[in-house]
Amino acid sequence: MRPRLSVANAALLTALAAMVAGCQTPAPTGPNRAALPTMERVALGANACWFKSGDPAFAAYKLAPELNSFSGRPRILLVHKGSPESRPLLVVQAEGSPSRLQAFGPMMQEPVAGRITTDVNRWSGGNKACS
Repeated sequence: MRPRLSVANAALLTALAAMVAGCQTPAPTGPNRAALPTMERVALGANACWFKSGDPAFAAYKLAPELNSFSGRPRILLVHKGSPESRPLLVVQAEGSPSRLQAFGPMMQEPVAGRITTDVNRWSGGNKACS
C-alpha cells in the first residue's frame, strides 16, 4: 500500500522546495563586466559606429585597440589618421572586475566629449546601438 500525501504534507513539501530553490545561486545576467570583455565591446562599438559608419566627428582619426594589455588595463586609442605614432587624442581603458572605465585625452575637452562618454557607457553595458 502506498502512503497518501496529505494536503499539509504537500504544502510542506512545496515550501521546502521553494526554500531550496532560493538558496541556489542565480545564473549571471547581462554581459561579463571584467575589464577585457568590457573593452572588447567598447572597441567593437567604436569601430562600427565611429569609423565604419563614416561618422564625420571621427573622420580625422584612427582606432588603435590595445586589448592585450599586460598591465591589466585593456584600452583603445584614437590617434590622428595620418600619424598613428603620434600621442593619442583619446584613451579609453578599463581595469578590474567589475571594470572601472576611464576616458581621457584632449578629445575629452572638446564638444564631442559628452557623446564619447554616452557611447562608451552604452557599449560597455552591452548595448550595440550607435548614437
